[in-house]
Amino acid sequence: MTQQATGEDLRAAAPEGGFGTEDDRALEAMLDMANPQPRYERWIEDGGLLCPVDGFAMATGRSAVDEVLRHPELFTSKGIVQLGNIRPLIPLSIDPPDHLGYRKLLDPLFAPKRMDAIEDDVAARANRFIDTFVDRGGCHFTDELAVPFPSAVFLGLMGLPWEDLGTFLRMKDGIIRPGGATMMEAENVDPEERARIQNETALEIYDYFNAILDEREREPRDDIMSGFLNTELDGSRLTREDILDICFLFLIAGLDTVTDSLTCFFAFLAQNPEHRSQIAKDPSVIPAAVEELLRWESPVPGVPRMAVADTEVAGCPVKAGTLMMASIGAANVDPAQFGDPMTVRFDRASNPHIGFGGGVHRCLGSHLARRELRVMLREWHKRIPDYSLKPGSELHYARGLRSVENLELVW
Repeated sequence: MTQQATGEDLRAAAPEGGFGTEDDRALEAMLDMANPQPRYERWIEDGGLLCPVDGFAMATGRSAVDEVLRHPELFTSKGIVQLGNIRPLIPLSIDPPDHLGYRKLLDPLFAPKRMDAIEDDVAARANRFIDTFVDRGGCHFTDELAVPFPSAVFLGLMGLPWEDLGTFLRMKDGIIRPGGATMMEAENVDPEERARIQNETALEIYDYFNAILDEREREPRDDIMSGFLNTELDGSRLTREDILDICFLFLIAGLDTVTDSLTCFFAFLAQNPEHRSQIAKDPSVIPAAVEELLRWESPVPGVPRMAVADTEVAGCPVKAGTLMMASIGAANVDPAQFGDPMTVRFDRASNPHIGFGGGVHRCLGSHLARRELRVMLREWHKRIPDYSLKPGSELHYARGLRSVENLELVW
């Protein structure tokens, strides 16, 4: 569950009428996620901080990114994410000290032992999707597996019925892809129409979880939703609004990022048989493979922050009010941090990537995401060890994200 940076975040810094032709071209180039690693490499060579236009800066070197992510008193996440939500998303849009109490409350829900307990259910849900196409000899991986699988896992985690999967997918897309079947199409939707769809969908999300909470109050169960109703923070129970804001974030932040990761991972493996073979022949390599693919692909390539005071990053002045993008993707190929960073290796002895962000806002659901990715790699390669891209297909990556929107595989 990591805050994603999209084209809207970059454009938010633009004055009326845009930055100007040259600057607009530069910003558009930043959104191209088809092959970003060479660009990341150049950014780092340029010094670790880019300031392409007034009001916008990008931290690229690992040390510069750490400066931004580890100092919320200077770089806030408050008010940056506006997805139709009425109130700030908890805990993403809340800074310390209030943030710490919510993290202490929520972290145990996604602790490794909790993930151990749901692994069999995650595997069963993975195979339920694979069953639908394994004998067909091919699938639209994005639509048939990568998109629905994380939502199906989330339903199980929250104690919600499988039959609600379609509702979840529709609500998620209403926020993340309002008015478009793909992120690229959604970004072309009129901003007012985009906001209208997001606002309407947000109200539907609040209503959906409100109804579930009403039901759990009448008939408590042994699940997360019932637990929220009896949870205390600083001696007081969570308010209904607190719970709704947490659930809103869970739905939005925890689903698309795993989808993005799966499409990136399998697109890479489909085109790199030597890496695919390592996983198929020796499943024990999967945990290391997940970490290396998170580093290399960086499905969440950057996270936005806002400078709240005049400061410096990488020795360069940054004015208060500057929209600061911390480039996770670039930091993950910084040679100061990684040996041979432009090579994908499943045998790295140490892999301190920041694919899940860093600092106090580090991804709340990282253990869940890792478990989903590991389970899917394991279960898929048990049943479909040899596969490739559909002949003639051309991969389309979402702008601003690292996600393959049309991944089709054959075997």
